[in-house]
Amino acid sequence: MRYTPSKQYLWAGLVAAALAVISTVFAAQWPAALVASVLFLITAGAVLLLAFRPAIEIQDQALLIGERSIAWSSITRVDRTGWISPLVVLVTLLDEERIVIVFPGNLDDANSLLRHLRRNAREALIDNVPYRQFWGIVLSPPEAAKPADLPRVQLLRREDEVEVERLYQLLKTVGHLDTRQPDEK
Repeated sequence: MRYTPSKQYLWAGLVAAALAVISTVFAAQWPAALVASVLFLITAGAVLLLAFRPAIEIQDQALLIGERSIAWSSITRVDRTGWISPLVVLVTLLDEERIVIVFPGNLDDANSLLRHLRRNAREALIDNVPYRQFWGIVLSPPEAAKPADLPRVQLLRREDEVEVERLYQLLKTVGHLDTRQPDEK
């Protein structure tokens, strides 16, 4: 899977840059417009930085962020922040290096990328929960705890067991235990 930034960020950055230029023109007549011009310029810079983020590619053996390749086995933690759009995920590697993954895409792509990151980082803690526990993978029970190895519990007295066995044999031969005759119509 390949995840690229949404084109909406590019257009939003260009619109903010255009508004910065327009505000600068108005600042010649009205100096307070210079504040709006600076704010639009900062916004344009931030949004254009998001628009030109490198593509993120999910492969079987590694995570590719631009030219950087990160093996799935070297990821020890995947922590989601509160940011959903743009998606911001903190990834910790074996050598304690922390990488901030920022994905400025639409909400469906962001959720899909987060799911792929969590699913492929099999040796990692996911939001402080072990991988197997996070995905609900149940380990098989140990061999010593088989139900057949448990001792049999005596529920009935010996004479009650004999009576139950007698009634069972009677039921098998007759087909019912009711001693009354069926009502004739």
